[in-house]
Amino acid sequence: MVFGKKSTIGLDMGSAYIKVAKINETKTGYELEFFDMLPIEPDVIADGMVVNKDSLIRSVKELLKKAGIKSGNATFGISGHPSVIIKKITIPLMTEDEVGASIKYEAEQYVPFEINDVNLDFQILGPRSDEEGQMDVLLVAVKKNVIRDYSEVVEKAGLTPVVVDVDTFALGNMYEVNYEMSGDNIALINVGASITNINIVRHGLPVFTRDCAIGSNYQTEALEKALDISRGDAEKLKMGRAVENISPKEVQTLLNFASDEIYAEIYRSFEYFKSSVSEGDVNKIILSGGAALIKDFSNIMADRRSIPIEIANPFRMINISDRLDAAHIKEVAPMAAVVVGLALRRIGDNYL
Repeated sequence: MVFGKKSTIGLDMGSAYIKVAKINETKTGYELEFFDMLPIEPDVIADGMVVNKDSLIRSVKELLKKAGIKSGNATFGISGHPSVIIKKITIPLMTEDEVGASIKYEAEQYVPFEINDVNLDFQILGPRSDEEGQMDVLLVAVKKNVIRDYSEVVEKAGLTPVVVDVDTFALGNMYEVNYEMSGDNIALINVGASITNINIVRHGLPVFTRDCAIGSNYQTEALEKALDISRGDAEKLKMGRAVENISPKEVQTLLNFASDEIYAEIYRSFEYFKSSVSEGDVNKIILSGGAALIKDFSNIMADRRSIPIEIANPFRMINISDRLDAAHIKEVAPMAAVVVGLALRRIGDNYL
């Protein structure tokens, strides 16, 4: 993080909720100036892509009005395969300027799209200890049309898009500010409605990232189908609220079954990380997203693989303004992990 730069408004546009936050830097640290969230209609965003632009613009405008925001510079995030490609590559040692000049050529070997159709960015991870004269670089490519769609939504809602981030890296921003850096493999996992973001970090740097096309909607749909109920009732049951004539025991059984599919996808990613990256086992999980609020989701997840799990607190080292409802914000805090990471970005950071 670079201190002293002007703050931006973080805007997290997910498939179930959109969230907004602004974080200022003070003499004593960070302070949350505002945070709010709003549910959106299903299928407005699917697989990380804008499907119904007009509906999303209306929702963002409604959220900004609710939060009392009329204008400002905004950071927004993008996630979802295949729109976002993140790849750790090995190249000869060179300066950042030299990497910038050659990254387009390097990317052509790894990006499965026409190279002129994507925006590229990179982060130098450092020299390789096992290959003299080589270094690792994290390459990021995002399709230009996806960035254009989200940028248009932000602009038409009244904000100025100035930084484009990737949701998995926003998790890393949140972690860097709120937690002590560790030499262990820490898996930052955000289980959203339709996408699960995975960012495994060591010493604060990403060593493995992946977006999985599964989320807590899988649990909602399992309840809908098995119990023949509405989506609204399924959401209530998922969050532990009662619905007439529905057995809580049956609900928990169905939730556990659906959760197993989410766990399996996450653990497949862990196995791939261990075998392909050769960086050892995951030592700890910091869990965020709406699924972190579902009863027993994190406990069962920990039991399945005996990995300690901590529920993310993105406001652990961020003061919540006295003007805000701190109790409510702390209650939904795990859902704010990505938007906090976005709000911590500043103009001048590397971005797409």
